[in-house]
Amino acid sequence: MSDNLARVLRPSQLPEPEREQTPARRPLQIVTTRTQRKARPRIIYAFTAVTGIVVIIFAQLLVSVGISQGAFEISTLQKSQVELGRTADSVRENLVRVSAPQALAANAEALGMVSNSNPVFLRLSNNAVSGVPSPAAGTTVNAAALVPNALLTGIPLVTQLPVAGAEIAPPVGAPVTIPADGGIPTPMTH
Repeated sequence: MSDNLARVLRPSQLPEPEREQTPARRPLQIVTTRTQRKARPRIIYAFTAVTGIVVIIFAQLLVSVGISQGAFEISTLQKSQVELGRTADSVRENLVRVSAPQALAANAEALGMVSNSNPVFLRLSNNAVSGVPSPAAGTTVNAAALVPNALLTGIPLVTQLPVAGAEIAPPVGAPVTIPADGGIPTPMTH
């Protein structure tokens, strides 16, 4: 290639005259050494540590309150269980007392039942009847044959128990009182 070609420079390609640029003055700062920077505590680390400690204390407080609440609930339930156990024992004793042969005989007599001195048995294996059937005499239970039971004193007989609906219904033929406000009498409900 030859260098005889003239090169034309465009104005945008012309070199600009060098201007003197003065650097802007920066404010003076004290420069710390690398060891000083590493030794200086960072605020974020301190904040993280304090926040972590506060969160741990708060969590421990919540767990402590939850455990103590559970302990109080367990204590209450144990007391309730003991009380219910005593009530069950009392009811069981009353059931044994009421199901005693003396109590059954006294209740049967109160209901008008009589004992048969001539019992008859039916054997189901061969349909045989042992004994001679005869009607029961209208005599009362032989109290001399029963052993007295001191635990039965104060237990009411079946005929002496209060009837469930007797207190609610007014006696037959009782006058009905009409309230003063002129309303219709209605039954008391809960």
